[in-house]
Amino acid sequence: MKQFYGMSQSGNLQDAVKGLVNPKLIILMSNGKQFEEHVEELQKLYPKVPSIGCIGMSYDTIIVENGVGVAAFTEGVNVVVNLLEQVSTMPVKYIRRLEQDVEKIGASQRDTVCIDLCAGNDACVLTTMYSVLGKRGISLMGGTGDAGKVSLNGKIYEDAVAYALVKNETGKVKVYKENMYRPLAGYRLIASKTDRSKYYIGELNGRPAKQVYQEILHINEGDITTQTFKNPFGKISGKDVCIISIKEVSGSGLCCFRQVNDSDVLTLLELRDYRQIVAETIGNIRKDFTHISAVFSVNCLFRYLLFSQNGNMSEYLHTMSALGSHCGLIGYGEHYNNQFVNQSMTCVVFE
Repeated sequence: MKQFYGMSQSGNLQDAVKGLVNPKLIILMSNGKQFEEHVEELQKLYPKVPSIGCIGMSYDTIIVENGVGVAAFTEGVNVVVNLLEQVSTMPVKYIRRLEQDVEKIGASQRDTVCIDLCAGNDACVLTTMYSVLGKRGISLMGGTGDAGKVSLNGKIYEDAVAYALVKNETGKVKVYKENMYRPLAGYRLIASKTDRSKYYIGELNGRPAKQVYQEILHINEGDITTQTFKNPFGKISGKDVCIISIKEVSGSGLCCFRQVNDSDVLTLLELRDYRQIVAETIGNIRKDFTHISAVFSVNCLFRYLLFSQNGNMSEYLHTMSALGSHCGLIGYGEHYNNQFVNQSMTCVVFE
């Protein structure tokens, strides 16, 4: 199995695909202004190659902020691509497509992964998709692109999720999730007066959510949306922590990047030493794989902003490149099996 990555900081797709021969799958990561143009041009260049795409920054050892990035798998894989539509209301209506694709590719737990690019309503989408994938133990990773648009085989869709089922013919696959945060001791926050459609939290422990967040962290209202880089909310699920980022202040409450329900028990999280966390992730991957052909990852936009703010983004990408061929997408929400998470990194590793 081999992975290709090409990019153009100026948005020249011809430059980005230079050297790409006989791809089995193409993942397009474009800027908002040129997305439609790039989708159309890519289809003309590779008319018979399965492709999925979205709007978002990409990377290998450097970030492409306003250009175009192209990831591709060039050999040793069997691929099928498709999409579920009406994700805001009824993605289950199209679930038969995924069921048929799983059968078509002969997907198995050991060697198959589902990579998805979503336009929205992530939690519902993942629950729907994992109702099929989970029965076979097939892993999923992916993320949300910008502007509510995704592409599939030369066409652009809104209110949809595009996916690629990738079967590694040369070895196993495994997905990972990286969390750089830990719970702050002593905080148990029960959410109420929530609005699931707006990802809104009205109250925590019966008091205005904005006020509670400010008082705990001793910050002004204007600092809330940047403080979430260091102190997001967390929802505890067994030994796992689901990170919930704050999007904006709304009246006396807070709007987040993922859904919170009435009676959900939240905590506040604090940032750990990112170098230690990354080293642990790489160590875990190397324990599981003696040979690595490729790593494709999705890093949260907030992680990118945090790393960039601290001057660590280049260091982080070069550290990850020690695993071998590594590239990925800066996403607006990360997907890990049936979990929709924030401020995280998810990746798939191919043997």
